Amino acid sequence: MTSVPIQVTEVTKRFGDVQALDGVSLSVGKGEMFGLIGHNGAGKSTLFKLMLGLLPASAGEVRVHGASTAGKDFRDVRRRIGYLPENFVTYDNLTGLEVLRLFADLKRVPRRECEALLERVGLGEAAGRRVRGYSKGMRQRLGFAQVLLGNPDLIFLDEPTNGLDAEGIHDFYRILREVQSQGATIVITSHILAEIQERVDRLVILTSGRVAAQGTIAQLRAQLVLPSVIEVSLNPGYQQQIHGAFAGTDGLDMRMDENVARISCPPSEKVAVLQLLASMAHAVRDISIHEPSLEDLFLGYGGQHA
Repeated sequence: MTSVPIQVTEVTKRFGDVQALDGVSLSVGKGEMFGLIGHNGAGKSTLFKLMLGLLPASAGEVRVHGASTAGKDFRDVRRRIGYLPENFVTYDNLTGLEVLRLFADLKRVPRRECEALLERVGLGEAAGRRVRGYSKGMRQRLGFAQVLLGNPDLIFLDEPTNGLDAEGIHDFYRILREVQSQGATIVITSHILAEIQERVDRLVILTSGRVAAQGTIAQLRAQLVLPSVIEVSLNPGYQQQIHGAFAGTDGLDMRMDENVARISCPPSEKVAVLQLLASMAHAVRDISIHEPSLEDLFLGYGGQHA
């Protein structure tokens, strides 16, 4: 097994006159939770299908666990992959347990895993109910259960929390972290950027079929140099003093709203701003720092079409 479970090298994919991917290169390390984001039509789904071996590349190469997805060795690799599509569709006339047993047979996994997995994803009491009576969130939990069959070491998740409530999302990521801690590599895509920003180890931003940026959140912030916002709650009567202390400082933008000052500054000036505020502790009631969110980064790197 290679230490780089996924290696995408200069991959291009065309559908007739439409170029869905254009020279995409990326790698995913063992045990990573890797995010894949982009606006509608950016090429996320196409890249997913190439990494799963469901589509051939027009040019370039995709290797998963060292095997080319276009080669005969990939069949054995595919058995170690778990995949949850954006819309998990199954047989409504079967019970949840019957559906999971069907997938267990297809994956050549012992059926004895099924009941415990349904309990793990919160469907233990609904195991004997027909899927036609499941809510969207319950169907998504069932789809997640089939992903976990056989303890796959590589997992692909396309909009996995679609239909889940807050408790379901919490449970989903708790289980996902448990699976990751056991060595699984996870590739996840989501339109809910705030949901994945603190959970992925690294990510790639696709724009019009090309890689606009990739790295950790911290690396993307450093590359784009978006401002930090320092929000200062003031004791009454100190608005003018704070305003005067920062007046004329290059690169800073201050906005005052009654007893709250919002100071926008480059990352390189953040420490200096905090030091000056510390010297005026008598005027300050509280301070909070807001770093650029994943949504800010996404828009900054050209994802305005999301």
